[in-house]
Amino acid sequence: MQVKQLSIFLENRAGRLAEVTRTLGQHGINIRALSIADTSEFGILRLIVNQPDRAVQVLREAGFAVSITEVIAVEVPDRPGGLARVLEALREGGHNIEYLYAFVEKASEDALVIMRVEDIPGAVQTLRQAGISVLPAEQVYAL
Repeated sequence: MQVKQLSIFLENRAGRLAEVTRTLGQHGINIRALSIADTSEFGILRLIVNQPDRAVQVLREAGFAVSITEVIAVEVPDRPGGLARVLEALREGGHNIEYLYAFVEKASEDALVIMRVEDIPGAVQTLRQAGISVLPAEQVYAL
């Protein structure tokens, strides 16, 4: 159930993000979702790609500082209150969300959200018990 997310440390300067995306594109690696958090001097680019292990390799070879973080991909009903229901289930299960971001594609009629939590197996179990779908990594990479 765990999805591999790339976390890339980037200097906050013109063209650095373009270098990452160009490197991935030149190697046939497709970005499925992304999030970037920045300060005045640096940023952390978080990516879900279709070939995470290969992406780490080519980015490191290109001189980028990159690591793998495990996250979960959760289907969220695409209607008012849909996300609130998912977040409430995690709260009731005692799971803290470190961050989340939306996915570019839908796996079904529902929206897809990427979440980083401390206890992934526990959070997955909590969500499933609440009737919330958590997608396997292979399905996420294939979207």
